[in-house]
Amino acid sequence: MIVDCHTHLKCRSREVETAEHLEACEKVDACIVLAAVSEDPAAANKEVSQYVKQCKKMTGFAVFNPLKNKVKVKSVSACTRDLGLKGLVLYCSEQGFHPAHSRAMQLYESAEELSLPIFFHNSGPFGADAVLDYSQPYLLDEIARRFRSLKIVIGRMGLPFVDQTLCLLAKHENIYADLSVNPDKVWEVYNLIISAHESGVMDKLLFGSGYPFALPDNCIETLLGFNKLVGEGNLPTVRRENIRTVIERDTLSLLGIS
Repeated sequence: MIVDCHTHLKCRSREVETAEHLEACEKVDACIVLAAVSEDPAAANKEVSQYVKQCKKMTGFAVFNPLKNKVKVKSVSACTRDLGLKGLVLYCSEQGFHPAHSRAMQLYESAEELSLPIFFHNSGPFGADAVLDYSQPYLLDEIARRFRSLKIVIGRMGLPFVDQTLCLLAKHENIYADLSVNPDKVWEVYNLIISAHESGVMDKLLFGSGYPFALPDNCIETLLGFNKLVGEGNLPTVRRENIRTVIERDTLSLLGIS
């Protein structure tokens, strides 16, 4: 089973038609659609909710801003379960709040009670007003220690702070990372995988494309051809079976999504 844990209908640089999204996701068995950061989260969540209900392979995550949205269980449930959405996506750096802000901590408590996984989308491209400090993965350590049954996904390996992500993956059972690669950035892809392999955390990586930034099938092809990325250079490699396991990981089950 191939699950793309990171796709969008809207993002900073582009908005895509639903037909384009459906076509792009034909190569995977299931995918997660993340609601976009928005001044009107309710509208963004409703849009994703209506879209994913059209296709059984789609699972929607609701965007949330704990500084503006109500964070009690009943309110969080209304933004997710009542809309058929299965998780939350937070854009801490873009929305300008510390991941461990007191209201955010109340949100995690509600999410844990509702068994909702949280996707931290704190990687680039960053807007000029984004708070880069709030995108550092180590800030999630306090959250993972306090809410040990809360499933946490660090988007795009926490780029550019990959080393922090690797540390958290090794430290916490409830933290995973989204391996969304850019097929055009060969050296970046190589270093991401080698670093994860040498850190012993390949089992904590989830396949993602970051669509529309990249197509799922292109990402799969790049990952499966990993050992050919550096040509004849005498550099470390990773067994193809290990990379295939990442691609075919049952992300939905890991995150408690039925």
